[in-house]
Amino acid sequence: MRERIEKALDKVRPMLAADGGNVELVDVTEDGVVKLKLKGSCGCCPMSSMTLKNGIERILKQEVPEIKEVIAL
Repeated sequence: MRERIEKALDKVRPMLAADGGNVELVDVTEDGVVKLKLKGSCGCCPMSSMTLKNGIERILKQEVPEIKEVIAL
């Protein structure tokens, strides 16, 4: 599953990079929780929680339906 998540994140990264940010996959739990670290300008952006939930989480769940939740560390 980790490889599929990385592949899905590769679809998201160009959008984040356009704003000077990136995302790093930190962990995937057995119960389907994906832990990410937002980097660059995304790490301190006040809109990062919306980007995480409405953008990254939505795309990851479409690509990897076993994902239950995406959280930022």
